[in-house]
Amino acid sequence: MENQKKIWRGKQLHYQPEKSHVHPFLVDLWNDVEKATDGRVVMEVLADNGGLKKSHLDIVDGVIQGDIQFYALMGSILGPITPTMNVQSLPFAFRDNTDVYGAMDGLLGEYLRRELGTKGLYLVPGGLMENGFRHIVTNTQPVKDVSDLEGLVIRIPEGQVFEETFRALGAKPVPLFVLELYDALKTGKLQAQENPLAIIDSLKLHEVTKYVSMTSHMWSGFNLIGNLGFWEALPVDIQEIILHQVRTHIGRQRQYTIDLNLELATSLKSQGMVFNMVDTKPFRQRLAGTFYQRWKAELGSEVWRLLEAQVGKLA
Repeated sequence: MENQKKIWRGKQLHYQPEKSHVHPFLVDLWNDVEKATDGRVVMEVLADNGGLKKSHLDIVDGVIQGDIQFYALMGSILGPITPTMNVQSLPFAFRDNTDVYGAMDGLLGEYLRRELGTKGLYLVPGGLMENGFRHIVTNTQPVKDVSDLEGLVIRIPEGQVFEETFRALGAKPVPLFVLELYDALKTGKLQAQENPLAIIDSLKLHEVTKYVSMTSHMWSGFNLIGNLGFWEALPVDIQEIILHQVRTHIGRQRQYTIDLNLELATSLKSQGMVFNMVDTKPFRQRLAGTFYQRWKAELGSEVWRLLEAQVGKLA
């Protein structure tokens, strides 16, 4: 019995469907970790939050308490715990994926890792999964100008930065769990939503919406976080294996999703969706000044400095 190997078991949750641009890659990641560790790590990957009828933050608390070992979620959802995580959803901050990964795989990501560590969470290096740039999707008429957002009832995910952004742009944002989005659009509870094209596809939102206005107003992705105590208790060789598999499989997921979003810009048209390009300068002008000043204060001068070091000066 003394030579019996210790097996590290746990759960990896995320809130996308099984048939999505997230689930298969997490399954591959942990399957390969199990193989590479000769069965010393066994992680069960559960889509749709594992069926738990809890908020994202309740699940994050489960990670902090050690009931759940890993979770993949948007950074802004962690805002109430660590406000600096809102930086990932700052509107019009990132021009492209090079900006995103330069910041988040670099010094800004290291800063956020230290911040989350004080809360008992481990932000896995290289574990930021791609979701894509977000666009406004409506079921009545396209958004051609910022004035078209006036009074628009639009679904947003949890996150203070989302709510403040759309209120500043004149809309009426409604926070709603993503798996409730389809029915809310179908019944007319909502007039609009905003998401990357990959989410439109995976949730079949083309069945209940028509117009896609290409605003690219925010980038979004899913951070792989873990229970810090669980991570630190792992032998160093297992940590190295996990980080290697993360780089491999999250790298695959990023490129797959970037390619998917490009392909969907064509294929969703064949399913009846109408696309229009948007001049976002008036949107950015609406947010310049007071909005960015308020968020610079919220995020802190060091986060702002690290962000601008990658993306350039924000208005």
